[in-house]
Amino acid sequence: MMMKGLWAASLMGLTIAASPLGAQPAVHQSRATQFADKPAIAVGVAWYPEQWPEQRWDVDLAMMKATGFNVVRIGEFAWSAMEPAEGQFDFAWMDRAIAAAKRHGFMIVIGTPSAAPPAWLSQKYPDTLRVDENGTRAGHGGRRHFSFASARYRDFSRRIAVEMAKRYGRDPSVVGWQIDNEVGPPSFDPESVAAWHRFLKARYGSIDTLNQRWTTQYWSQHYNDFDQVPLHATGQQNPGLLLDFKHFTSATWTDYVQNQAQAIRPLIDSRAFITTNTMFWNAGFDHFQMHRDLDIASWDNYIPDGRPDWVANGANHDLVRGYKRRNFWLMETQPGRVDWVPVNRALDPGQTREMAWQAVSHGADAVLYWQWRPAANGQETYHGAVLGQDGEPNPIHAEIARTAKDMTAAAGLLADTQPAARIGFLFSYDSRWAIDLQRHNKAFDPIKAFTDTYRPFRTEAQGVHILSVDDDLSAYPLVVAPNLNVITQAQADRLAAYVRNGGQLLLGARSGMKDDANALWPQRQPGPLADLLGAQIDQYYALDENVGVKGAVTGTASIWAEEIRPTASDVQVLASYDNPGGWLDGKPALVSRRVGKGRITYLGAWLEPAAMAQLADRLIAEAKLQPLVPDAHPDLEISERAGAGKRVLIVINHGTQARPLTPPSGATLAQGDWQDGQIAAHGVALFRLRLPLLSYPGRSC
Repeated sequence: MMMKGLWAASLMGLTIAASPLGAQPAVHQSRATQFADKPAIAVGVAWYPEQWPEQRWDVDLAMMKATGFNVVRIGEFAWSAMEPAEGQFDFAWMDRAIAAAKRHGFMIVIGTPSAAPPAWLSQKYPDTLRVDENGTRAGHGGRRHFSFASARYRDFSRRIAVEMAKRYGRDPSVVGWQIDNEVGPPSFDPESVAAWHRFLKARYGSIDTLNQRWTTQYWSQHYNDFDQVPLHATGQQNPGLLLDFKHFTSATWTDYVQNQAQAIRPLIDSRAFITTNTMFWNAGFDHFQMHRDLDIASWDNYIPDGRPDWVANGANHDLVRGYKRRNFWLMETQPGRVDWVPVNRALDPGQTREMAWQAVSHGADAVLYWQWRPAANGQETYHGAVLGQDGEPNPIHAEIARTAKDMTAAAGLLADTQPAARIGFLFSYDSRWAIDLQRHNKAFDPIKAFTDTYRPFRTEAQGVHILSVDDDLSAYPLVVAPNLNVITQAQADRLAAYVRNGGQLLLGARSGMKDDANALWPQRQPGPLADLLGAQIDQYYALDENVGVKGAVTGTASIWAEEIRPTASDVQVLASYDNPGGWLDGKPALVSRRVGKGRITYLGAWLEPAAMAQLADRLIAEAKLQPLVPDAHPDLEISERAGAGKRVLIVINHGTQARPLTPPSGATLAQGDWQDGQIAAHGVALFRLRLPLLSYPGRSC
């Protein structure tokens, strides 16, 4: 079929290159859409008109409008309604649904429906179905049961997307396009295996290079040809193979999404965005790579157990913003509860509102709830919804309506602003994957390690940007790289230049151990940064009990500890281990060195929270950074959005009691739950901050 040549060619490169898409939209401003006549902040819901009688549509849309919504997302699971038989398209119902939404004044986001192929496709073309690592081919009836490498499936997906774009692409009410829905599961079918071999050949050039990079003389793994290399995601496989599997899935999923994005771009309004919605800390592919040629990032934020860790949740918002270094859409979030964990506890009263505002404070310009009303049957009938099955509001409706109306009221204030931050955190998918593949201590969860480091910096500095290792760091006086396990020489050179030019860099434990083939660097940690640090890791230890740490940072370490040995005379030992009778006793745990105009610091241990907070306070002070609200109560999340001559302070009380809040001098309350110096339990308050804008580095607004 028509896409086979393109698909084969797409994996001839190491990764999917950032290539022109033809009629590119203008650079996105910090508002929900690029349509000047549309609201700056979007609030809405996923709507499935195909699931309900048409006579109900106007009732639902009127209720949505009364709730305060201004956007609906439609279409992403309606392929069988749009193409009930191969090549037979029926868009009449969707024409009427879009016309109805427009009559009620809604913006519309259209989802391409390739996450849920119709039964005729699965039955007639079983070669398009996904195969798991054990060789079992998926059947029809769920979703995401297709092979991401199937040329035939890509043809059908592209065709339905093109038909939709030709019909609705120039409609000014259609402000955005979501490609597929929550992509992620890989496939191990014959087409995927063939694509894997093409990928490896493009990455390494020769089988000799692959053998050398993977050290295949170990256990007699040596390959004579790329076609001999098995496709595996798990098991006792070569670490280079397993990391390259992640590189392969990243390239394949990126190409899969671009197969549709490139096809529809010339057919839609240049102001309309193209995105794909991703998931909570998803490890299936490199999201920085995925978003390189998309217009904006969007994601689905759910709190499955109903007990939000607001700092860790905020970190995921910051990561999503980091994919494009611009504001994003929260494409799905729960109206109270989910339905896929053992205990699907609902959020407490007030928490649905506070989590929506948290998204906005971290850079969301849109918040959409999933879903408006539960379908009469189907796999997610127990999932939270704004309405009940009878079409009447659920108890959560009033809280969502308040949230929507408050956000609409704040739209003018928030328009053209972005989150302000002076600290950059580096997130590396390669490092996450490499550590997860070889934890060495089962408790070493790379995401928990990241968020445990992030937590005190975010709460004290009240603003963090999460960045790719390859981003320009020059605007940030302080950069933190927790557990940067995988690093290339080029990345090390850029980090060294950042330090020499005046930046402060903190490296966490396990940093600089591996290269991008998951092989050990020939020098000890931190590998290509060892000379810059003037120190090396002589040994690392998985801990089954805590060890003490004393010095500039005092407390305990758990899970992981490294013995650091200075190799340069000007290295400062800031803290050492207190481990009588153990290997680590008296050995350096934290070292620092001034290099050029900047400083590099290495932490060799997973510190408990109080000790980590001490280190964060020290480094924040050394970088001369000041919080907006000093000594804020731990329940209070403090954020700033700035731009277009405005500074907006957003304060959220994640606690169950009112808390004292003293805003900065000159701040004035714009709206919210602040009265008599207190912010209410689960309250939100927005303040206008005094101009002029601060000129500190790191404000990418």
